[in-house]
Amino acid sequence: MLEALHALRSEYPFTIEVVDVDSDATLVAQYDELVPVLLGSKNSEAPVRLCHYFLDEQKVKIFLRNDADC
Repeated sequence: MLEALHALRSEYPFTIEVVDVDSDATLVAQYDELVPVLLGSKNSEAPVRLCHYFLDEQKVKIFLRNDADC
């Protein structure tokens, strides 16, 4: 997923923060079975889950363009 996400950086400006879910019991409780999971956040808003296991390129592009709520 990370490699596919990096490929989108040529089209859209964004930063990536990789977090080890196993290092935090709260994150394990939330996302253990969904790893890898991709969350997105804009303007200090609460993160939204965009996809898990594989990159949902269309949903991520919509989120990055801000065309619709995800």
